[in-house]
Amino acid sequence: MAPRASWKGYLKLSLVSCPVRLYPATSASERISFNQLHKKTHNRINMKPVDPELGLVERSDLVKGYEYEDKQYIIIDDADLDAVRIESNHTMNIEAFVDEGEVDVIYQDAPYYLAPDGAMAEETFAVLREAMRKSGKLAIARLVLSSRERVVTIGARENGMFVCTLRNPNEVRGTAEYFGNIPAGKPDAEMLQLAEALIKQKETTFDPKNYEDRYEIALMAMIREKLKGHKPIIAAAPERGNVINLMDALKASLSQSKPPAKSKSKADEVAKPAAKAKAAAGGAAENPLKANLLKAVGKSKK
Repeated sequence: MAPRASWKGYLKLSLVSCPVRLYPATSASERISFNQLHKKTHNRINMKPVDPELGLVERSDLVKGYEYEDKQYIIIDDADLDAVRIESNHTMNIEAFVDEGEVDVIYQDAPYYLAPDGAMAEETFAVLREAMRKSGKLAIARLVLSSRERVVTIGARENGMFVCTLRNPNEVRGTAEYFGNIPAGKPDAEMLQLAEALIKQKETTFDPKNYEDRYEIALMAMIREKLKGHKPIIAAAPERGNVINLMDALKASLSQSKPPAKSKSKADEVAKPAAKAKAAAGGAAENPLKANLLKAVGKSKK
């Protein structure tokens, strides 16, 4: 069965236009979901609309209302919504192009796939796609989805295009309330080098297949056991351990991680100047944090 398009219209760049179809790029159908049941009958509960004065009401009696003041509404019907017609109802008019890395990830919302609508549209579609691919640009356009105009980015992806709706700026919270009280001071240079070495040891190539939803898997295993009539197996969470301070945490982490064989660990590079500094100090009292750092580096080296 062919996928159902969320939107059909035209992709337009200046005088060039191309009929296209828009499809959701993700699906939540595989997620485990639960139904609300009565605890005795196990009948599924129906959620019915209730009016505070009239009690249960029919869905056919429901209308849309916009609250312009507290408990004061203006009624909006389908005819009113149909009267609000703008170009982006049926046309994605490309307004500008930006570099691919210029759109902040915090503004990215829902992903979609864009494909040509019919064989006659394929040539035009391919020209626009390859032009964006070679230039490394994303198109900025608008379209109406679910009775709301959305700003979107459009870019080349394989043989098609990738569309991402963008959040409105007033939907994105500022950072001052959350980051304003975080001190801006620089961390200890030696601790920073040790943390960088730890990051280096854990470098890899991202593959989403390596990051399954472990909770979903455990949940499904529990459901299958209950279907068999067995008592669910309780999975124990890993122990967190007691971390005294940052140096102890770095020490424990480096002792568990092996540096890549292809290159020397940065921990070794840190250890040499640290050892020289210790000898030059002539046995003077050291900073406890740096003392722990030296132990961590030495253990990692061994």
